[in-house]
This record gives sequence, C-alpha cells and structure tokens, in this order.
Amino acid sequence: MRTGKSDISGWLVRPAGRHPWAVLATVLAASAAHAARTTSDGGMDNAIVVRAARTWLAGGSPYDDPHFLYLPSAVLAAVPQALLPGAVLRVLVPCAVTVLLALAWACALRLHRVPLGSRLAVLGLTGLALGFAPFGHLVRLGNWTVTATVALPLALLLASRGRWTGAGVVIGAAVALKPLLAPVVLLFLFAGRWRALAAAVLVPALASAAAALAMPDPAGFFTRTLPFLLHGEDGFVRLYEASPAAVLPRLGVPPALAQGLAVAAASAGVLCAYRRWRRADPGPLRLAETGAGLMLSAFLVSRPSYDHYLLVALPLLLAGLPYAGSVARGAWFWIALVPQAPGLTWPWLEGERRRAFRDAFTLCVLAVSVARQARTGPAGAGERVPPGRAPEPEHAPAAPF
Repeated sequence: MRTGKSDISGWLVRPAGRHPWAVLATVLAASAAHAARTTSDGGMDNAIVVRAARTWLAGGSPYDDPHFLYLPSAVLAAVPQALLPGAVLRVLVPCAVTVLLALAWACALRLHRVPLGSRLAVLGLTGLALGFAPFGHLVRLGNWTVTATVALPLALLLASRGRWTGAGVVIGAAVALKPLLAPVVLLFLFAGRWRALAAAVLVPALASAAAALAMPDPAGFFTRTLPFLLHGEDGFVRLYEASPAAVLPRLGVPPALAQGLAVAAASAGVLCAYRRWRRADPGPLRLAETGAGLMLSAFLVSRPSYDHYLLVALPLLLAGLPYAGSVARGAWFWIALVPQAPGLTWPWLEGERRRAFRDAFTLCVLAVSVARQARTGPAGAGERVPPGRAPEPEHAPAAPF
C-alpha cells in the first residue's frame, strides 16, 4: 500500500480524531433508533423468520409462509428471538444489525490491512450510513442478509491469513442462516482449497438436515420454497427485485430473453472472477475482488435480488480505496453509487416501487467495474505468486491500530 504524503492513501490510513468518531456514533445511534421507532418485531424481514420459528414452536410448518425463504437451520436460529416480546425485538434487532454492519466494515478494513483507528475507518462507515440508502433499508428491515455481510469479509480475512478451513466454516455457517453466500464456494474451488470447500458445503447441509428432522414438513424447503423462487416469487415482491431478469421485463423485454441475458452476464462475471484469481498478484485485492465479483455475478441472475444485497460486496471494495488501481479508485465505482444517495429524487423513478431500476443500475455498473479488474488489474502490482495460492500477508501500514 502506498502511504506517501503525496498519495491519498497516506491521508486515509492516518489516525482519525475524536470528533469524526463522535459523529459516526451519533449517525449509527440515530439510524438504529429510527428503525426501532418505525418497525415492530425488529423489522418486516426479521419478523418473517421470527414468525416461522413461532409457527414451528406451535407445531406447524415454517414453510406455510411462502415468504420464508431460508433453510430449516434458520428456524432453530430464530427460536431465541421467538421467545422474546415484540417490544424487546424492535429495539434489539436494529441495534444488532447496526453492530454487525460495523463489524463487517472492520473485517473488510483488516483484510486490506487498514488500521481500525484510521480516517478511512470512520469516514467510510459514516459514508455508508449517510450516503448509501441500502444501509438504512437493511437496518429497518432487519434482514438476515446482514449475516452474509459480516461472513464474507471475515472469511476472506481468515483466508488471507492462511486459515482456509476456518473461512469455509464461516461461509458454511452463514449459508445455514441464509443461502446468500453459496456462490463463494467457487472461490475455494478456484484456490484448490478442498477442506474449505468441504466445510462450506457440509456445515449447512448437516445443520439443515438435523433441523429438518424436527420439522413437521422436512422437505418443505424443496417442495415449497424452491418452486416459489424458480417462478420468480409473487408480483408484489418482484417489484423490488434488482436483478436484470426481474427489471428488464418491466421495460417490455420478454421474460425468457431477460433471463437469458442475466444468465449470460452472470456467467461472464464468474469467468472474470476466475481470471482475476488466476492473475495472482500479491496483496489483499485479489481475494476481495474475486469474492465481490462472484457475489455481484450471482446477484445479476438470482431471484430475489434486493438493494441491500449490495452491502455484501460494497464494504470489500470500498475498503480497498488506499490501493492504487483498486475498483474504488475508478470513476464508475462512484457513478454506480449515485442512485443510492438518500434524498436524491430521480425523474420518473420517484415511487418506491420503481427504485428497482436504480438498484439494477448500481448492481450492473458495480459488476462491470469489478469484472474489468480481471483484465486491467491494479497499477504497480508487485511480485506475482503461483495461481491457486493466496498471497502472503503483508505488514499493516505504519499507523496506529
């Protein structure tokens, strides 16, 4: 990492003063408090999982609710919440989501060897909370996407330190809670880390199988949820999906053609992620950009694909800002984020049900920006390492932790 005085990275990694941290604490507290005042049961999406757990405790099947899209293991994970009163959940869940988002940012920073007391640490999280609308949406909804938001940078951080099996366990545990990070198993395949791959597959498989045995409808995920997902969910939910497969038909494109285009784009993204990994330049950008590329490619074709899914990849990319040639140094990275600025009104897209067009723009431009790294790469890349192996950890920049 360049930390000279003439480069922006030097300013970013220097310690932040007390006042920026006070501002950040105020912003995060206000966001959580607002969510607690305007939601019940910790947010609409969290309430779906909690209802499923309560249904199971009452002897019913959690898959009676078509909007419960999780594996059986998530039902058991939600049981502690199901035992709490709604008044407690409405405060506890927004606070927990906010803390987990901050933890995700911290893991992304450490992956890039950026000190947690740096200016980038405080300004980056403040910018996400104030300037990136999906951040507030995730806090208000209480969606379990936040588990994937934490798990991906944590797993990549472990992988960067040579602890690949631990990374596989983290990904597997996240998939057991919500199958969002399933595409990351391709990273273990690229790297030839078979124990990590086995852990990422076996942990959710065993957890879900054990939980399914306690369900009145053990195969409910396969007989109800998967068909619901494969048919694109219902008309109401489809209005909020950011995948091109959902957005293009709203512009008059035949659904079959839209799905084909989305599959082609996702396949190209996976290929670019593989090429990015094979380039094998040293430093943390290799892991971050490969992981982010895999997830953004999946979001191009997955159903559903919501705006807050972007938070799975965005912290990884933003934390790489101190590195010359990183995705966050490109103009299109910032152009992609413009539609997500809170309070900015867009002509003909004012309605909440039309924000999916803005989300699709952000998703597609970010995916292309990351895919380009497979060809261009960071400027001034150092010594190459053999493909299939993670670069050795470098020393953190000379700034306080």
